[in-house]
Amino acid sequence: MSDSPAPTAEAVLLHLCKSVVSCPDDVSIETSADGDRVRLDVTVNNDDMGRVIGRRGRVATAIRTVVGAAAAKDGVTTEVEFVE
Repeated sequence: MSDSPAPTAEAVLLHLCKSVVSCPDDVSIETSADGDRVRLDVTVNNDDMGRVIGRRGRVATAIRTVVGAAAAKDGVTTEVEFVE
């Protein structure tokens, strides 16, 4: 993660996702950057997808909000996507 354009945001996202799911070893994050915008694609076990999205997307929205705040420390803006 040290070569990531948003190391703080990525570490926070990984911690949050691993805390929510039942199979934390299956959580992976793929990072791509375009200038000061960083896209973080999160992959989790299929059984855990509902856990990270939550009812009406509330958990996903909360994760995106916290990661966005952490990204401010990295000086970038983030876009978090949950990939199946």
